[in-house]
Amino acid sequence: MRGPFRARKVVALVVGAVVAINLLLAALAELTRVPAGPPSSSYATAPDGVAAYADLLARSGHPVERLRDPLAEAELDPAVTVVLLDPGPLDGDERAALARFVEGGGHLLGGGAAPGRWVAELLPEPPAWAPTGPRRAEVVVPTDAARGVETVETAGRGVWEDPGEALPVLAGDRLAVVVVARRKRGTMTLIADSSILQNRLLARADNAAFGLAAAGEPRRPVVFVESVHGYGRGSGLGAIPSRWAWALAGLGLAALLFMWARGRRLGPAEDAERDLPPPRLEYVESLAALLARSRRPGEAAAPLQSAVRGALVRRAGLTPAATDDDLRAAAARFGLPEDEREAALGPVRDAAGLAAAGRALARLSGSGRA
Repeated sequence: MRGPFRARKVVALVVGAVVAINLLLAALAELTRVPAGPPSSSYATAPDGVAAYADLLARSGHPVERLRDPLAEAELDPAVTVVLLDPGPLDGDERAALARFVEGGGHLLGGGAAPGRWVAELLPEPPAWAPTGPRRAEVVVPTDAARGVETVETAGRGVWEDPGEALPVLAGDRLAVVVVARRKRGTMTLIADSSILQNRLLARADNAAFGLAAAGEPRRPVVFVESVHGYGRGSGLGAIPSRWAWALAGLGLAALLFMWARGRRLGPAEDAERDLPPPRLEYVESLAALLARSRRPGEAAAPLQSAVRGALVRRAGLTPAATDDDLRAAAARFGLPEDEREAALGPVRDAAGLAAAGRALARLSGSGRA
């Protein structure tokens, strides 16, 4: 039996050790994690993230929020600036929601690589994007979007080769990098290369000043759209990070294996009832049969008879000097049959008499059975 138990214990220890090592590695990764995150996300601390830009806005007095609900379901306040950088393709409902926001008086700071159809949804004659551009851009038309800005640096990964109906604001090599446009009551600042606002270049040239000017007037709330970067509004178990969910699952498995390994020591299930000794009368009868085989029933019965006499004296309230007749009368009152009365108070010559004396004592002790 030791073999299976030892094997289970080894398995449980190995699994527990693996889970513990993974938890330790996860903790170390959390403490020593390197910058990471999706490109142009305000949560991302990687070089191509915009977490530093979000911090700059917050420190400059702009209330900063992150939108994690689907863009098509969001209620966008026209009093805010919506930042939408490198969102990838947007579906028709999302493009329509963005158009309603701008038409209602909102300000959009957007752009990035291959904007495609979502920019075309906002302007009848949208700017045309190309994947390469200048490394530096200067102010060509001073507007509020370039207030306090002279030059900006870029990664050279985008340009508006044709501004369409938009107005070029920052350009290099005669190609626009930033344009502004109006649609009904709203305004748009469109960036061909979002690296201007990313962590890696924000501190270069006048990039930070451009970021503040493009966000709108001081203290204007700024909303970063994060649902387009894969951040949803999780709840319940879905809100637990996947690496911690796996760690919890591993702990649960280790606990089950530990209980399984210890199960042999816990033993079988406990009986519903405790095994009781045999009734006293049966014990007396069997003992009487053994004593009778000694062929000295009188000697064997003497202690029984003495105990019966003592019980009768106590229960009947007699004196120690009570006669045999007094004891027989008391035994009759207590319901002892005649053979038990005689065996208890008279001579015992065989096994039957010895058993009768034992039954008499059992009845007087309250343990006898009819």
